[in-house]
Amino acid sequence: MDNKQIYKATLCFSIRRILWEILGLIVLSALILGGFYIADKATDKGLVGLVIGGIIGIVALVIFMRWVSYKYKAGQIAMMTRGITEGTLPDNVLEEGSRIVKERFITVAAFFAVTGVIKGIFNQIGRGISAAGQAIGGDTGGKIGDAISTVIQVVVSYLCDCCLGWVFYRKEVKAAKATLEGSVLFFRHGKTLLKNMGRVFGMGLASLAVIGGAFFGISYLIFSQFPVFFDDLFKEITEAAVRNGSELPSWLTDASMLILIAAGIAGVIIWSLIHSVFIRPFVLVGVLRNYIQSGIEDIPTEESFSALDSKSTKFKKLHAEAA
Repeated sequence: MDNKQIYKATLCFSIRRILWEILGLIVLSALILGGFYIADKATDKGLVGLVIGGIIGIVALVIFMRWVSYKYKAGQIAMMTRGITEGTLPDNVLEEGSRIVKERFITVAAFFAVTGVIKGIFNQIGRGISAAGQAIGGDTGGKIGDAISTVIQVVVSYLCDCCLGWVFYRKEVKAAKATLEGSVLFFRHGKTLLKNMGRVFGMGLASLAVIGGAFFGISYLIFSQFPVFFDDLFKEITEAAVRNGSELPSWLTDASMLILIAAGIAGVIIWSLIHSVFIRPFVLVGVLRNYIQSGIEDIPTEESFSALDSKSTKFKKLHAEAA
């Protein structure tokens, strides 16, 4: 199967994800607006209610999204990995993907324990590059190292997904050991994997401009229909600033600026949602294929783990536990 075929076959996971994520955003918005209006009518402190509603909504959304990520994102990566390594996929990929995820990670906690370790290892490697650059070249070297680290951080999420794909592929070994192997693959074959970075950044910027820009405009038109809400919100913010003896930023002059800010935030959130659900998986298939193939050709051994022991304490700790 080629990348396009795998993407189309696993698109059902993306559709399920976006439906659940839209529901989550609707609930979050309802809690924020409900908190504002209830507090405004009851105590004339709508801003406090908005913050409380937002906090409750964000906590609930984070918990909810962990389940969605476990069920659909992990299932999609599992099926992408099978399509790449076996060249075929079952008719009911949703059911099979869910089965594989549960088989590999019995609980949501087990899944996030492994993904947390993966992110920690890659983030630590990125910070190590920055420190090494500064040690070698002083401030200039540090800036170069920071730039390289920033690039790495942008693609860390892709590498984490690739490493997760490797964990699904290496089903005959424990997840902890497969995680170690997946981390070593990036360290060994970084040049090969970094060839995908142009595609990653290019697709990301293009989708931000097109999708983010479109939904910024749509959000602005929608929010402009509710001037009373933004007038009340601006009044609450102004009164809160006066009570605290502070001044509003010079650019925040009236409620229309709040509409622009809200539209910008909405545009970025919607872009992030659509990009992560539809655009990102398309890019991921190609990155994952290179990653998996590099591992199949050169499966990491116990000896190769020592190369990362000195570069990441998280890796070293996991190595010791998996030994």
